[in-house]
Amino acid sequence: MKLHELTIHEACGLLKKRDISSQELTRAVLDRIESVEKKVEAYITIDAETAVKQAELTDKEISKGNILPLSGIPLSVKDLICTKGLRTTCASRILDNFTPQYDAFVIKKLKKAGAVIVGKTNMDEFAMGSSTENSAVKITRNPWDLTCIPGGSSGGSAAAVAADMCLGSLGSDTGGSIRQPASHCGVVGMKPTYGRVSRFGLIAFASSLDQIGPLAKDVLDCAMLMNVIAGYDPADSTSVPEAVPDYTSFSNKGLSGTTIGIPKEYNETKGLDPEVSGAIKNAVKVVEALGAKCIEITLPHTKYAVAVYYVIAPSEASSNLARYDGVKYGFRDKEKNSLIDMYRSTRTKGFGAEVQRRIILGTYSLSAGYYDAYYKKASQVRTLIMEDFKNVFKSCDLILSPVAPTPAFKIGDKVDDPLTMYLSDIFTISANLAGIPGISVPCGFSSAGLPIGLQLMGRHFEEKKMLTAAYNFEQATDFHKKKPEI
Repeated sequence: MKLHELTIHEACGLLKKRDISSQELTRAVLDRIESVEKKVEAYITIDAETAVKQAELTDKEISKGNILPLSGIPLSVKDLICTKGLRTTCASRILDNFTPQYDAFVIKKLKKAGAVIVGKTNMDEFAMGSSTENSAVKITRNPWDLTCIPGGSSGGSAAAVAADMCLGSLGSDTGGSIRQPASHCGVVGMKPTYGRVSRFGLIAFASSLDQIGPLAKDVLDCAMLMNVIAGYDPADSTSVPEAVPDYTSFSNKGLSGTTIGIPKEYNETKGLDPEVSGAIKNAVKVVEALGAKCIEITLPHTKYAVAVYYVIAPSEASSNLARYDGVKYGFRDKEKNSLIDMYRSTRTKGFGAEVQRRIILGTYSLSAGYYDAYYKKASQVRTLIMEDFKNVFKSCDLILSPVAPTPAFKIGDKVDDPLTMYLSDIFTISANLAGIPGISVPCGFSSAGLPIGLQLMGRHFEEKKMLTAAYNFEQATDFHKKKPEI
């Protein structure tokens, strides 16, 4: 096996035994990036020089016996997580020249654990999108089929992991932005419970929905990354002071005693591709063979989830993105003479069409005459969606569903149809509205050879139970072992 093809846990074992060095591993990943990046377009910024220096320092520490959880492991980071001294753009013109003066909490944790950060990955601008076609920088392509989208908004991270251009990555998930691209690219992606991972240093889209999480080649790697990034952060008012378990200590003895709920509303969803439906039905047979009891459940307010999300998320975005006015940092249109003209022109030129669309939607929803009819009503229905999950978790331990209604679609297919694009997240949005954890695990392939993902969702802070089920499913199948030919 080539070094860039290693999983995190395989590489950690070889580094610990000193069979390989961090420099060899990092250079192998950088060579892989140089080889395939022009095809995939997964990165916005590649920091090869710093990565090699960090690898050299790591090798010295390993030689002294100082081995950390991620010593020498080359990782990538979605380009909305602040990295000190390394450009962070949100794939937007308005932050094209922004270099943070501090590290996000999760970046501090990665560095403290010995990780090597090779670069920042492409994304939909300000995480607004499901295809990575809304980036102001480039369009990332799916390594399984370069004519298809990789999913979004963490499409760059998912594509980089799938194409072996890093051993793992961090993304963010507001309505499915980790799980959906993980599904489309055939990797594992996890959204933790809201408050489980600090959002300090995450450039906000919708503050009550955003959550940082890992993308990896398999479930064990995902758990290893969670061990590092999870934990309480007093600098984040939404961070929960809950003890962090060892997520990697899950059992591989099957799923006996586990009850898994299958939402009937998800199977009745209009637009669900027959190949996706078939892969999920086969996955249900696998978990039943592993000893799980599968029961039908109902989430009656699911039909409102997309509408609720596209009121709440744009409303929060309109507030969060008000700070990008050309005054303090980022892009400024210097040709305008008056302050108001400068504001207007800076935001018009700096933000892309999808970001502008959502700001307008959110501002309208929060306006004096419409707040009660839209934002308040959406918040009330959000509470009902949360109650749905609370009720079903009385009778089951986990929920099993598709991640996306279809496999990855062709680049350009849905660009001019935002409503159809929004429905790409119909199975993932509810977890963000309820704040519960969710994970995407490869469970099949379409007739065109494109990956299909299985979603598991659990109770608040029960990531370990969810990871255990995902791991057992993964070990009983071989979908995660297949690689794109690129």
